[in-house]
Amino acid sequence: MFKSILFISLCILALTILLNLYRVIKGPTSSDRIQALDSIGINIIAGIGIFSILFHTRAFFDLMLLIGILSFIGTIAFARFIERSVVIERNR
Repeated sequence: MFKSILFISLCILALTILLNLYRVIKGPTSSDRIQALDSIGINIIAGIGIFSILFHTRAFFDLMLLIGILSFIGTIAFARFIERSVVIERNR
């Protein structure tokens, strides 16, 4: 019973990732695309957490942390690019 609930939740997460991918491709504005990319990162972290429960291991926790950090940095970089049209400012 518990494994079937985990498989169902993995299927739902896969569906939400596909819907967010549609929003990334067809998003009307750049901010919608950024929000969809951030949501994809969160869903991937949740999926890895479910796999960790299924395999009874803690080996994936580092990967979850790494994806979370990279997703956060990517979201900040995209938001800064929308705001200022540059990611890194160089004052020469």
